[in-house]
Amino acid sequence: MKLVTNTEDLKSIKSQLENKAWLVACLCAAWCDTCTSYRQHFEALAKKHPDLCFAWIDIEDQAHLVDEVEIENFPTLLIQHKDSVQFFGTMLPDTKQLDRLLTSVIDAHRDSNISTSKAAAGMNQGTPEGWSLRHLLLNQTI
Repeated sequence: MKLVTNTEDLKSIKSQLENKAWLVACLCAAWCDTCTSYRQHFEALAKKHPDLCFAWIDIEDQAHLVDEVEIENFPTLLIQHKDSVQFFGTMLPDTKQLDRLLTSVIDAHRDSNISTSKAAAGMNQGTPEGWSLRHLLLNQTI
């Protein structure tokens, strides 16, 4: 399986999403110093989880993907299984914390065998009904 090291390459992200059920997206801005320093750690975490699709979405450069959601703080992270948002929110720029959250959400999903786990029910505030970054990425023309 090809590992994408440039998590901002939308063509590669789209290709990965065709074969991977999980999307982990960091929604940031180029001008954000916190995001800039977090990016290399985020991409290192992507290498640790080649079975997941990691995406770095600049909310200004890729505004068409996130214009339906309100992003007030950085980094804002999205964990999505197929079209079900499992987590959406601001998180400290600490990949150890993100790695623990990923493990917890994926394990809860696997244990419950449903698209939205009980553990995730309160962790996806701020996404409009029916909004799916995965769907938007898969259906854009590149």
